[in-house]
Amino acid sequence: MKQSIDISEFIDKSKLSIFQIGVFALCGLCLIIDGFDVQAMGYVAPALIKDWHIAGSALGPVFSAALFGVLVGSLLFSMLADKVGRRPVLIVATLFFGVMTLWTGRSTSMNELLALRFISGMGLGGIMPNAVALIGEFSPLRFRVAIVMIVANGFNIGAAFGGFLAAWLIPAYGWRSVFYLGAAVPTVIAFIMLFLLPESLQFLVLQGNKLQHVTKWLKRIDSSAVTTDSVHYVVSEQKKQGVPAIHLFSEGRGTVTFILWAIFFLNLLNLYLLSSWLPTVVSAAGYATSTAVLFGTSLQVGGLVASFIMAGFVRRLGVMPVLLIGFLIGCVSIAMIGVVAGTLSMLVFAVFMAGWGVVGNQGTLNALAAMYYPTYLRSTGVGWCLGIGRIGAIVGPLFAGELMRRNLPTTQLFFSVAGLALIATALMFTLRWMIKPQSASVAESQVMAH
Repeated sequence: MKQSIDISEFIDKSKLSIFQIGVFALCGLCLIIDGFDVQAMGYVAPALIKDWHIAGSALGPVFSAALFGVLVGSLLFSMLADKVGRRPVLIVATLFFGVMTLWTGRSTSMNELLALRFISGMGLGGIMPNAVALIGEFSPLRFRVAIVMIVANGFNIGAAFGGFLAAWLIPAYGWRSVFYLGAAVPTVIAFIMLFLLPESLQFLVLQGNKLQHVTKWLKRIDSSAVTTDSVHYVVSEQKKQGVPAIHLFSEGRGTVTFILWAIFFLNLLNLYLLSSWLPTVVSAAGYATSTAVLFGTSLQVGGLVASFIMAGFVRRLGVMPVLLIGFLIGCVSIAMIGVVAGTLSMLVFAVFMAGWGVVGNQGTLNALAAMYYPTYLRSTGVGWCLGIGRIGAIVGPLFAGELMRRNLPTTQLFFSVAGLALIATALMFTLRWMIKPQSASVAESQVMAH
């Protein structure tokens, strides 16, 4: 009699192996790339403005061009990954991004910089959805949300420590060196992944091909696993044909999908607005360029610290209460930035806590989306949430740039941003009664592969 192994159940019951931790580390490195690039333009902006003798508001379209590229990449590459696999898309997107970032560092005009930021953003858009999907699919259910949140800290680490690197690199080697570093790291990571990164086991079983890889990687997770030719691999989900994006609205998922999109839109609007313009706003307030850059770092450090603390509270309180508390912290803290801008210590504290509520919450939102959507939709679900969110990220820097062009007082600018965080809080409160992320991945039938 042939034995069946449910892949999801096998991973859920297994102890974390060195192999799985290695997968998380590779995905975390990819997210470090994403976080570094989010802040890169914000870090180099003051130096670039002086070097090219341009107005600060002229960089608004450049900020948004990269985000528009990420939007396109998120929507397209996430659907492609649900068809051909997370692994090939993640590797190609990482390598492509590295090459384009190198070219960005050699740009000589605003038009060239604008085009290259858009093109490199497309590659970047394929990284986050597939990294988050792989992290979730190699994590035991009892630790899944916490692991996704902790590994997603790679984003915050890249953004935060990128600030320290930029503060050292720019005075010593110029603003172009930030992009050269941002190109070298993903290129190396892409080649490492080519040899060491596995494909999602659930995805392979759903597709019914390359099952020899499933056997090999199961043994890496647990050497005692039975993997003879008589074993059937199964997953407790259905494989659906057609365009993955359409399935985001099937089986009662439509309303939740729309609300998730709205929350991602508002939070990423705030995240990218603050990440892009905070160093410039602080510099305009009279602080030195190196100090202004470190304020952007304080934002990311706040998100980094919050993510570790929130991961612990998620296991005790659940995802929704933690998200609600985070959004409230973000709302109050963003408003504080405009009030205490003249006091250095209070400003550092306000920016740090804004990072807690905005940057830290984003990792939790990513984990929520990864838990809610099933395997055959996971990359698409996370990718489209992030893609729609990137529309907010595009609007955010342009919105702030326009307010600065009109000489809106700093207090009013940050009060406006805090109001958007308040709307996101209200939407999260509504979503709390509609979603049960821990059970979202359980489907009604099994798919069997031989």
